[in-house]
Amino acid sequence: MTRFEYKKISLLTISLILINTYFIHAQIITGAQQLNKYLPLLKNKRVGLVVNQTSTINNTHLVDTLGKLNVKLVNIFAPEHGFRGDHSAGAKVKSSVDAKTGIPVISLYGKNYKPSVAAMQGLDVVIFDIQDVGVRFYTYISTLHYVMEACAEQQKLLIVLDRPNPNGYYVDGPVLDTAFKSFVGMHPVPIVHGLTIGEYAKMINGQGWLKKGIECPLTVISMKGYTHRYKYHLPIKPSPNLPTAESIALYPSVCLFEGTNYSVGRGTDKPFEFIGSPGCTVGDFTFTPRSIKGVAENPPHANKKCRGYLLTDFATNVHPIKPQLHISWLIELYQQDTAKSRFFIPFFNQLAGNNVLQEQIKQGVSEDEIRKSWEPALNAYKRLRKKYMLYPDFDNHTQKPQE
Repeated sequence: MTRFEYKKISLLTISLILINTYFIHAQIITGAQQLNKYLPLLKNKRVGLVVNQTSTINNTHLVDTLGKLNVKLVNIFAPEHGFRGDHSAGAKVKSSVDAKTGIPVISLYGKNYKPSVAAMQGLDVVIFDIQDVGVRFYTYISTLHYVMEACAEQQKLLIVLDRPNPNGYYVDGPVLDTAFKSFVGMHPVPIVHGLTIGEYAKMINGQGWLKKGIECPLTVISMKGYTHRYKYHLPIKPSPNLPTAESIALYPSVCLFEGTNYSVGRGTDKPFEFIGSPGCTVGDFTFTPRSIKGVAENPPHANKKCRGYLLTDFATNVHPIKPQLHISWLIELYQQDTAKSRFFIPFFNQLAGNNVLQEQIKQGVSEDEIRKSWEPALNAYKRLRKKYMLYPDFDNHTQKPQE
């Protein structure tokens, strides 16, 4: 059995887990749902919203809900993938006007990552309500950083409406070396950071990570019924290429292949669920990436048949992988590759957050040795993380959920 093979979970086991997941979801009340906690903060205020397609309350978009409640909405700030979530990865988002509401939409993923002084001056309060997936190189937390910085500079209140982290049940990966800071990694945290967006905002403030150590006026509307001990199936896909629970669970490990000459399935119906390339000589799975408007435009190896591995299927959709970063997949495919000089591309070090991991793989360092090299910084981060927890942690089964 290779590292890419899995035992099947029985249908009975899957059914029981899905039933359990349903009841867990039923008891979670997101920050956005608790209008009574933040509406008083919006009374007679000019409000800006950092939102996308995931910003909903019971299937109604937050913009529509607040508009019906006569909240004065001035601006919508759009992150990567756009306000409606219809832009492919890396595609620049243009500023526009929302056709439904007439509210200006200001891009935070085009010429600027940070709200301008002019845009902020017309506001009293900013609301941040975006579903994150708990991974360092997923850019919504970088947008959070710049929004916090803009609010801090002009002393505008930021209200973060918290949502579950679907990968919040573990912490793993190398902690970012700040020499490799970029929009896909701005803070010294591991690849899987184990925090909700609200907890992460508290960490940004508490650690002085904003420019010159300034602090953002911050209110987090925390969830009810949430715990880091369980996985959560997101009702709305957080971005075009993470459409399923499987892709979200596999994303932390598979995304590292975007720093290689391999395809991660962009331009197919299962992005981030398999890996391969035209030159791959191992694996029994084949796929051909195609350009898909708004999802994967000109994906790697477009229109070329790729060979590689399917990483999961329906039988393993609830627990597709052990809760850890799977660098074994990188190690194995590098060892099998016949064109090693072209395996890595420069983007890999940005995703890894260092220039060490690539060299370790090239030199044949074992997975266990690589993991041991992470331990000092990772253990220090785990201790730091505890300071910002709002919910029961995955390693604490005695703490009661926060009311």
